[in-house]
Amino acid sequence: MTAVELPGWLGAGYAVVLLLVAYGIDLLARRVHTANDEHQTRGFTYHEDHDAWLCPEDQWLWPQSFDPENRVMRYRGSPSVCNSCPVKDSCTTTDDGRELGRAVDAWPSSESARFHRGIACAVAVLAAVFPVVTSFTVEHWTSQVLLLGTGLLVALGGIPLWSHLRNSPVDPEGVLFRSLDENLEERAQAVEAVRRRRTTYASDRRADPHTDPVPVVLGRTRYASDRKEAQENA
Repeated sequence: MTAVELPGWLGAGYAVVLLLVAYGIDLLARRVHTANDEHQTRGFTYHEDHDAWLCPEDQWLWPQSFDPENRVMRYRGSPSVCNSCPVKDSCTTTDDGRELGRAVDAWPSSESARFHRGIACAVAVLAAVFPVVTSFTVEHWTSQVLLLGTGLLVALGGIPLWSHLRNSPVDPEGVLFRSLDENLEERAQAVEAVRRRRTTYASDRRADPHTDPVPVVLGRTRYASDRKEAQENA
């Protein structure tokens, strides 16, 4: 290894640094993306079985639209409920109801995420190409082997970045969008299915719906802050 020239060591080291920079760009962009989502949904709880968000005041935000460009599902609360909420001023400034977004795919499926992943991939390509090009400028074969080997290892190290980007879904048709009425209907059918499984006789399953209603909970009519105030007054 004593015959390895200084440009060989510098080229190999620079390639490794570039690969680390590529992963650093991707990691930083992902953390910023995650932190922004957590800030937007702070205090809200997503219920996958309902495909809806529950706010700190125990009110539901249901899916309203899908953003195919950013691969984000948009949820919105009822304007009449949000406008009469006692904590509306600290929650939203719009009179159309509080809105939340939820990414439907894992990183990096949105346009902004794919942009940053593309930058990381470009840096990874530069990291793999640089030692190969540098190998033509050195004289000793040991330096060339070091540079070419480093280029190969760096290229292999950048494969995960390309693989995840290539496999990220970009087809908005693959997203299932359900409206509020569809969600309520699905929940009613699920409750009915559970009731039927727990019933022994067919005559029980044909009970009068007016005397044996399906226990479907459509939402809460009181705010959490009101219940807290009532408990404090009691």
